[in-house]
Amino acid sequence: LFKKFADIDSIDIEINSTDPDEVVRVCAAIGDTFGGINLEDFRSPECFSIESRLKSILDIPVFHDDQHGTAIILGAALTNAMEITGKKLDQVRVVFSGAGAAALASASHLVKMGVPRENIWMCDIHGLVYQGRQEEMFPEKSAFAQGDRAMTLAEVIDGADVFIGLSAANIVTQEMLMRMAEKPVIFAMANPDPEIRYELAKQARPDSLLGTGRSDYPNQVNNLLGFPFIFRGALDTRARRINDEMKVAASLALAALAKEPVPDEVLKAYSLDHLDYGMDYVLPKPLDRRVCLWEAPAVARAAIESGAARKTLDLLTYRDELEKRIYR
Repeated sequence: LFKKFADIDSIDIEINSTDPDEVVRVCAAIGDTFGGINLEDFRSPECFSIESRLKSILDIPVFHDDQHGTAIILGAALTNAMEITGKKLDQVRVVFSGAGAAALASASHLVKMGVPRENIWMCDIHGLVYQGRQEEMFPEKSAFAQGDRAMTLAEVIDGADVFIGLSAANIVTQEMLMRMAEKPVIFAMANPDPEIRYELAKQARPDSLLGTGRSDYPNQVNNLLGFPFIFRGALDTRARRINDEMKVAASLALAALAKEPVPDEVLKAYSLDHLDYGMDYVLPKPLDRRVCLWEAPAVARAAIESGAARKTLDLLTYRDELEKRIYR
């Protein structure tokens, strides 16, 4: 995927260990060989310490895709969802189902994009993450604790503007969605089966903007829209890290591209007659080759302006070079 979508040579390295210390030692020992490291399939909470320790040791981008890839694509989708439904990021109440790596990174990214931390309510298998809770708590999760008593997801979702599912299949009912606010935004992203089936959610809330993690429904939140192009921009500027500014830039670039007319080659690839910005199209399609031309330069610009880059680029020339490379 790195090579196909962003012309990045990548090597898949499997570490036969479940010891976080050993994983860090191996990655640190070989890090100077590479321009960047994309961590994949590390569970919570170990993933947080593995990534943070490697970032402190190495002078190259270290990026845990299960965390930040999901967060960046969700950030783009929610940005456009707010515009389409007439809501504002700094005013909506957001409820998460799931408090693992992807959910916690997504919540943190949404805060960077303008959602007040106090407007985010997070639930896991034990219910609401609240102040003073003891079950399965760790610092990254505690940062999103709300309230001082136990509540179920069914209670927390009452009146919510946004539901973000990164948990398990079929745990949300139509009755729960009926209690959400007007024009709710629902991203049920458990795979392969979402927290509530798309058809059931649409039946319960025809006024909702819906997205899933699946390619056979509208508004797929797909990490493929992120990591190849984020690394492309980071590597081309010889960035030392992938920082918050670069992540936000990636989200905003994707959100902006979704508003552009969709080329015939993309429609043909998905067997569609038309695709227009709106309730059923808030994110570009992964097979849209323009994604690289929008996202990588945006990431490169943010790397340069934030001081993460070792190399400065003429961004217009860079985009032209990318176009020749990608379309080749």
